[in-house]
Amino acid sequence: MTTEDCYSRIVEAFRRNPRVTVGSQKKGFGASALKVNGKIFAMRSSKGEFVVKLPRERVDELVASKKGGRFDPGRGRVMTEWFAASEGTDETWLTLAKEALKFVSSKQ
Repeated sequence: MTTEDCYSRIVEAFRRNPRVTVGSQKKGFGASALKVNGKIFAMRSSKGEFVVKLPRERVDELVASKKGGRFDPGRGRVMTEWFAASEGTDETWLTLAKEALKFVSSKQ
C-alpha cells in the first residue's frame, strides 16, 4: 500500500467527525491537510510523508524511537512540534492522527 493510499484511509476515517475539515481552496502547504478549528493537525507533505502536529516532547520520543523525524518543510527549517512518520501502516498513522487532533484541539 502506498503512502497516498494510507493517507486516503486516514482522511476517510476523519470525514465523519464534524469538527474536522479536509483541505483548502489553496494549493501548496496543507492543501489536503486535516484541520480542526482551522488549524492543521495531520497532512501528507509534498515529499509524501505523513506529518502530524504533536507536543515537542512527544516528537522527541518518536524521533528517539526511530519511527520518523522532525518535519522539515524545506531549506533546513525543522519544525519542533511536527513529526514526519517513516513508513507505517494506516493503523499507526490513524493513532498518531488521533493524538494530533487531541493536541491541536486542546490549544484552542
